[in-house]
Amino acid sequence: MVEGIRAVAEVPRELLTAVFCVEGFGSTEEGKAFLKEITDKAPNINVEEVATNVFKSMCDTVTPQGVLAVVKMQDFTLEDVLGAGKDTKAHIVILETLQDPGNMGTIIRTAEGAGATGIIMNSTSVDLYSPKVVRSTMGSIFRVPHLIVQDLAGTIKELEEKHGVSVYAAHLKGYRFYDELDFTGPTAFMIGNEGNGLTDEIAELATSYLKIPMEGQLESLNASVAASLLMYETHRQRK
Repeated sequence: MVEGIRAVAEVPRELLTAVFCVEGFGSTEEGKAFLKEITDKAPNINVEEVATNVFKSMCDTVTPQGVLAVVKMQDFTLEDVLGAGKDTKAHIVILETLQDPGNMGTIIRTAEGAGATGIIMNSTSVDLYSPKVVRSTMGSIFRVPHLIVQDLAGTIKELEEKHGVSVYAAHLKGYRFYDELDFTGPTAFMIGNEGNGLTDEIAELATSYLKIPMEGQLESLNASVAASLLMYETHRQRK
C-alpha cells in the first residue's frame, strides 16, 4: 500500500495494480493534474473514488492526502543486489534484524543517494513493505534492489566466497576507523539490530571489523546514521 500524491507518482507503471482517491479529490486543481498524470502513465488502471470515511479506514496515516495505490512487490535476485549489468562494483548494505521502520526507510533512501547497488536483510527485520517504511523511502524502495533472505549467514558466505565481496562489520571490537579502509572493490557493510547490534554468529563472518570515531561518552550511533556514513565514504572513495 502506497499513500500520498508524491509517493504514488513515484510508483513505476508496471507495478501499479489499483489506485483509489477520496471523494472530491478530482475536483481540485492538484487532483486533476495528478489523475491526468496517472492516466497518462498507466491508462489501463482505473482510479476508484471512495467515500471519505471508507478512505480513512483504508489509510495508515492520520491525515491522508487523498490518494492510495496498491502496488506489486518487486522480485529481485542476488545478482541484482550485486549490481549486475551496472558499471560499478558491488556496494551492499546487510541488515540483521533491523526493527525500526524509520531506520529501514532512511537506509533505503540513503542507499539510492550514495549509489549502493542493493540491500540484503534477514526475514526477522521490520516488514519492508509496511506503510511507514514505504513512506520514509520517498520512492527509493522502487529503485533500490533489495533481498529478504532466510539464511543470512549463508548469503554472506556466498558474497565472500563466490563473488569476492569484502564484508565489513560496524562493531565495537573494530580496531581501524572506517576512513582508513579501502572500499573501492566489491564491498558490503553489516548493520545490526538497534538495541543489540550484530549477533556473534553474523559478526564472526566479517572480512574485517571497522569502527566509527566517537567523542564524548557515546558507544555507538543510530543504525541509519552509521550505515549512511559508510555508504557515503564508499561513494567518496569511488569518485
